[in-house]
Amino acid sequence: MDSNLHSPARRLIELRMEHADLDALIDLAIHQLPLDQLMMRRLKKRRLALRDEIARIERELDPDQSA
Repeated sequence: MDSNLHSPARRLIELRMEHADLDALIDLAIHQLPLDQLMMRRLKKRRLALRDEIARIERELDPDQSA
């Protein structure tokens, strides 16, 4: 069971959840005035990094999938 906690599939689920949380946070932050541009850049940069990591893990799990 311990190995399931660190499996790539489990990590993929966690990353997708974090990505969704960031999406929601960014959507909320857009409607706040004044808009904190630095915070938005950081959130979007983190979201992009998550998306890249998700894609990398998906390729590892299914290497036959076309890029």
